[in-house]
Amino acid sequence: MTTIPDLPGVLSRDDVIASGEHLASLQTDSGMIPWFPGGHCDPWNHVESAMALDVAGFHAEAERAYEWLADIQRADGSWHNYYLPDGDRDDTVEDDKLDTNVCAYIATGVWHHWRCTGDRGFVDNLWPTVERALDWVLSLRRRDGLVLWAIEPEAHPWNYALLTGSASVQHALRCGAATGLETGSPRPDWVEAADVMCTLINHGRRSFQPKTRWAMDWYYPVLTGATTDVAAKARLADGWERFAMEGLGIRCVEDEPWVTASETAEASLAYAAIGDFATATDLLAWTRGHRQPDGGYLTGLVHPERLIFPDGEHTSYTAAAVILAADAIVGASPASDLFVSPSIRTADG
Repeated sequence: MTTIPDLPGVLSRDDVIASGEHLASLQTDSGMIPWFPGGHCDPWNHVESAMALDVAGFHAEAERAYEWLADIQRADGSWHNYYLPDGDRDDTVEDDKLDTNVCAYIATGVWHHWRCTGDRGFVDNLWPTVERALDWVLSLRRRDGLVLWAIEPEAHPWNYALLTGSASVQHALRCGAATGLETGSPRPDWVEAADVMCTLINHGRRSFQPKTRWAMDWYYPVLTGATTDVAAKARLADGWERFAMEGLGIRCVEDEPWVTASETAEASLAYAAIGDFATATDLLAWTRGHRQPDGGYLTGLVHPERLIFPDGEHTSYTAAAVILAADAIVGASPASDLFVSPSIRTADG
């Protein structure tokens, strides 16, 4: 039986289930999970929603989500950036860009699903999809070992890497390698590639296109375990004044009073990753102002007016990030240590 996260005063078990039901209600017959009814879907946020479904106990819906990705994967192992719901397959391409981080994330999701369910048959079926995806990602490495952010089909690859994307990719490579070890298909080369990326994340910041205005570049190296220990704590402390609006949440960008619940929940995950569960819990509590009666979450609020921006928008990935943060704090699901190592939980409670 699935153990659902229960964080009293912040996100109850019933809240998690309601948000899981909200995500399931967005899923189309094909398995696609769009951002909102009739909206587009990108594979990264789709996987995030599938992971949240597993945490909330909706395992069949999570499997359908992964199977949809397997069904529409391109022959080279990639996916396009955005798809639109269009019937049985939901594979109409809205944006044909190929983003390495977007394509790598299925490895994180499949490892998470395996940890949640122990379903070896499902993982065996998805393994070729994961392997093709990660091998495609690594085919776009530069000489320094970083992967290019994205390419346009039939065009020259873009010539730069992103810090947030690289942090997420190295984590996906480690998740893929862990899945391979469990299923008899070891890929030590993926771990080696992830190690190179982490070295550059921590010591080669000039290797990345500057995106320091965005909160993700602040916390994502910590969230994904690319930056750890003293350096991780120092990084989070250094960015707090720039991005945190006390009692309200995390700014999406440092120069605007626009708080987004997904960035707030992801920052919560990053604080959980360093063992600061008190701050992680506070951050997650701040997302309550975005919660809707059906379990969905408004994407963002502009303060002090509390204007909803984008207007009326509530997004699947936002509800998903909140669920995953609650699980990381509580340690409820078997996959709750996806971002928080057991040693941290044992040491810090």
